[in-house]
Amino acid sequence: MTNATPKLWFVTGSQHLYGPETLKQVDVNSRELVSALDASEHIPLEIEFKGVLTTPDDIRAFCIEANSSTECAGVVLWMHTFSPSKMWIGGLSQLKKPFLHLHTQFNRDLPWDSIDMDFMNLNQAAHGDREAGFIHTRMRLERKVVVGHYSDVEVQQRLGVWASAAHAWHDLQGAKFCRFGDNMRFVAVTEGDKVAAEMRFGFSVNTYGVGDLVQVVDAISDAEIDRLVAEYEELYDVAPELKKGGERHDSLRYSARLELGIEKFLVDGGFKGFTTTFEDLHGLKQLPGMAVQRLMAKGYGFAGEGDWKTAVLLSALKTMSGNKATSFMEDYTYHLEPGKHQVLGSHMLEVCPTIAESKPRVEIHPLGIGGKEDPVRLVFDSQKGEAINVSLVDLGSRFRLIVNEVTAVEHPELPNLPVARAVWECKPDFKTACAAWIYAGGAHHTVYSYTLTSEHIEDFAAIAGVELVVIDADTKLRDLKQDLKFSDLYYALGQGLRV
Repeated sequence: MTNATPKLWFVTGSQHLYGPETLKQVDVNSRELVSALDASEHIPLEIEFKGVLTTPDDIRAFCIEANSSTECAGVVLWMHTFSPSKMWIGGLSQLKKPFLHLHTQFNRDLPWDSIDMDFMNLNQAAHGDREAGFIHTRMRLERKVVVGHYSDVEVQQRLGVWASAAHAWHDLQGAKFCRFGDNMRFVAVTEGDKVAAEMRFGFSVNTYGVGDLVQVVDAISDAEIDRLVAEYEELYDVAPELKKGGERHDSLRYSARLELGIEKFLVDGGFKGFTTTFEDLHGLKQLPGMAVQRLMAKGYGFAGEGDWKTAVLLSALKTMSGNKATSFMEDYTYHLEPGKHQVLGSHMLEVCPTIAESKPRVEIHPLGIGGKEDPVRLVFDSQKGEAINVSLVDLGSRFRLIVNEVTAVEHPELPNLPVARAVWECKPDFKTACAAWIYAGGAHHTVYSYTLTSEHIEDFAAIAGVELVVIDADTKLRDLKQDLKFSDLYYALGQGLRV
């Protein structure tokens, strides 16, 4: 799956009070600054300098242009000099793209022995950005503020995190997701208001009959299957019984047929993600296992049991992470040894191989649910290290994102568990984290990532205008419970109750 990569647009604020020579220097300095940021390995999107803005008309025209541009994922603002912020009201009141306020200055160090008033007038972001910040706050505008010299690696990293979140938001606008069948019967958390979701996030979700998919799957040619099966044997350790000549080779070929059919359906329909459910497989011989795993590895969003919110969230986080080490996940079962509480995360079949620690194995085993033939799946242990677990839930009056910071750890061999899996320890500790997750209404389906941090999700939540709950090393349950009550009040007053 490929998507056109958007850009960030950078503009500098100033005014005509200082004369043409100063404005020329502001332009030169801005171009050098943008060039340095654009060259940074920490910022994943290209940054394009769009000029020095000095009048209300220029600012308004720029904001309208940014809104209508499909290449602009977000805007970066900087006030090189003093830029009276009433000039920005007309434009910013119309700006629909995310924006970041970079509080920096061109020079890193003051020239102590030569500094004069000309230097001071040129390099006065110290109060130019404060003027800008006031109007942003006065207008109640959501934005990210990054402070420090532009050569500072931390500044570049924080700008890069926001750029990734802005890219994910850009990618969701007009995105389409399909559900093959409905969600799992009687399950609450996989339900949700798709109209409210489209209004809030910009994507659409619609259901397609499994029979529509079966027609595409059945039409896949043997030649296409031959090519894909050969690819499997190059990339993975394939169980002997599944190899050509093995007694279950036909099952591997059917898994390839599923992958090719689902991908064709997604490509033809322009979908960025999908869901399946084991309760609606009419006409399919297997619950798609390896097919789904490999499509996630190509960047598609997915969640099981019709959970469209998590499928969308995975798509967004795949974009945010550059499709690195990010997967659909489920908190499945616990190890409750005193002093060593751990979570075993997995799913029936569908965990993305981008989080695999080593080459996955292709195996076939009974599923015991769904009433279909034994499905083929990729089996592997996940990487170890710091990770986040993220949930998106619909609370009726609003959406909420919940993040738990975790550490994936080594674990004993699991010879009788033929699924992909991860084992992690929660922050700040198991009991606090699980209680906090449950108080916050976090789902059992999540997106699990080694690449992203809580800051990525914080920036995305701010862009989307949704509530965020972070469970990390500093979480105290009493404070979190109180914060959740205040959030209920804030969102009720801020946007009204929706039944």
